Amino acid sequence: MKKLLPSLREKKRYLVYEIISKKSINFQTAKKAIYDNISKMMGELELGKAGIQILPDYEMQKGIIKVSNKYLDKLRASLALIDNINNNKVIVASRGVSGAINKARSKFMWGVK
Repeated sequence: MKKLLPSLREKKRYLVYEIISKKSINFQTAKKAIYDNISKMMGELELGKAGIQILPDYEMQKGIIKVSNKYLDKLRASLALIDNINNNKVIVASRGVSGAINKARSKFMWGVK
C-alpha cells in the first residue's frame, strides 16, 4: 500500500499544557480527567475527528497533546474549563503550540531556546 502524499495528510499540532495545583497530579489521573472533559465538551464524534492523543511525555505537571490543526481552538477551550481533578482545584494552562514534536518538547516543556 502506498503512503499518502504530504499534501493529502491531515495536519497536526502539538499543544503543551501545564497543570497548576497545590498537590501533585500523576499522569494517569490527568489523562483521564482531560479525556473526560474533552469528550463532554466536544462529543464522541468530534473527539474522533480531532484525532486527539495525549502523549506520555509528562514531567513536572507538563504534558503534550497531539491534535488536528482544525480542532486546536476547541481543545484549548475544553482545557480551560477543567477546574477540578480528583477533588483538587486545578488550572490547566496552554503553554504553547508547535507543528513539530521536537520543538514542542524543547521550547515549551523545558524552556530551551
